[in-house]
Amino acid sequence: MTTTPEQTDATRDGRTALVELDDVSKYYGNIRALEGVSLEVHAGEISCVLGDNGAGKSTLIKIIAGLHRHDAGAFRIEGEDVSLNNPREALDRGIATVYQDLAVVPLMPVWRNFFLGSEPTRGKGPFKRLDVEKMRATTRAELLRMGIDLRDVDQPIGTLSGGERQCVAIARAVYFGAKVLVLDEPTAALGVKQSGVVLKYVAAARDAGLGVVLITHNPHHAYLVGDRFVLLKRGTMTGSHLRSDITLDELTRQMAGGSELEELSHELQRAPAPGHLGGPSDSE
Repeated sequence: MTTTPEQTDATRDGRTALVELDDVSKYYGNIRALEGVSLEVHAGEISCVLGDNGAGKSTLIKIIAGLHRHDAGAFRIEGEDVSLNNPREALDRGIATVYQDLAVVPLMPVWRNFFLGSEPTRGKGPFKRLDVEKMRATTRAELLRMGIDLRDVDQPIGTLSGGERQCVAIARAVYFGAKVLVLDEPTAALGVKQSGVVLKYVAAARDAGLGVVLITHNPHHAYLVGDRFVLLKRGTMTGSHLRSDITLDELTRQMAGGSELEELSHELQRAPAPGHLGGPSDSE
């Protein structure tokens, strides 16, 4: 069952969505990157955006993160129509985006990456310096609060596993006051075990009251944690569902192309070999 805009009104439970995209479109010249896409992000919920490469997921992220402005439709933050000019405006409004490359400095320690660009200082004038002890203690405490027990926050972040680095990025966004956390394919390059670890911390961010946008091409990962699902294909929205309205099998079928996949399976069936058509042979 596909939900309609009337069924998913952003204030249907008396709550205003933290982020709402209503019939949003984006064009690059004559190229349609997104057309007519709607999405809601509520506090304490995970909204999953699913689609293959070229579906429009990256463009959607860039609009929410303030990198690109939408050309049509409405983009609302806590009920207010906005048109973000840059990522700083998104951050100031509580939208933090964690990209696949994570934007970390591999040789710097975990605590330094945790505060990168927002380092606290102590002292004044010529005696002003980084408050290293505060950064170490805060990083350790915030990671523990999210359930992440690192051996040593002084180790270079490049020595951590991909899953651990994702978890540090999530904890950092929570600490710096994000209301909405946008995660770009956080499990794409991870194995089964590490993917499970990352999804655990995605759920922890949800439980901390954040609204989470999980961008993924994996319906199994999405269904484990998702409350809402938006499916994209070639820049258009092919489905919008609440978790209660769709099963994992149906979500997977729609994600895989549904009827298109069935059509392809018929095309790929092995043709019968000559002389094996199931009827009597010439020698009979």
